[in-house]
Amino acid sequence: MTLRETRRILLDGNVVDVERRGDELVAHDGRTVKTTDAVHLPPVVPSKIVCVHLNYASRVTEMMAKLPPAPTYFHKPVSALNSHDAAVVRPAGCKWLNYEGEIAIVIGRTARNISPAEAGDYIRGYTVGNDYGLHDFRDTDAGSMLRVKGSDTLCPLGPGLVEGWDFRGKRIRTLVNGEVRQDGNTDEMNWDMHYLVADIARTITLQPGDVLMSGTPAISRTVHPGDVVEVEVEGLGTLRNHIIEGPTSIRTDVGAQPTESEEVLSTAQGGDWEFRGIRAPRR
Repeated sequence: MTLRETRRILLDGNVVDVERRGDELVAHDGRTVKTTDAVHLPPVVPSKIVCVHLNYASRVTEMMAKLPPAPTYFHKPVSALNSHDAAVVRPAGCKWLNYEGEIAIVIGRTARNISPAEAGDYIRGYTVGNDYGLHDFRDTDAGSMLRVKGSDTLCPLGPGLVEGWDFRGKRIRTLVNGEVRQDGNTDEMNWDMHYLVADIARTITLQPGDVLMSGTPAISRTVHPGDVVEVEVEGLGTLRNHIIEGPTSIRTDVGAQPTESEEVLSTAQGGDWEFRGIRAPRR
């Protein structure tokens, strides 16, 4: 199948679907814009974003964890959506914002009670994602990951949605300020894209545009305001974002506050942290 890449951009103040042709983006009415000049939006508008926990073998080894018999998941609210070349906001008063380069599956047809063998027919395509985690709230989320993974701007996707792409044997890398930090391959995945879709669709109806994040390789680490983070996926392109600090601190008159426990530090800093001797928790 021929690869086809579409994007959603702001063009002359309007939200426009465009098709990539080389280094140009072409709208249905013939207007064009250079890919480097476009103001990007998330390439899809999902009703839900479902994320798998551990999946890549290198990440399992790094976390000194044992995979369960079947995948486990968490949910990112759609308000966390962000786009290519946009800012990822670390709230003032927080320290432990980590990248996680991933591949996002995009549903193309309503899916419910399908087999892994059928799942490919329900996938429209794939895009690059970065499943940022604000680990300052890890102690207070009681396993839900709601604020850790669901805070505003923490789910950039893009730059485009690629149809006809084969996920097998593809390289995925994350770079921070031009330095490679993650370097993995989709063949590391314990559960492939088709399995994940079929598993979720057993009890949750997946609608066109819905997104499933498929996991990250080893070496998720903390980034800071001023850093530029790029996720490269072979055949899907490069998703680029920059980190900024929010203008206001987390309110102190309501709710649990950011913490810096051993679990927070071990998750955020991996094997480089000072409590090197203890068992790292699962993601």
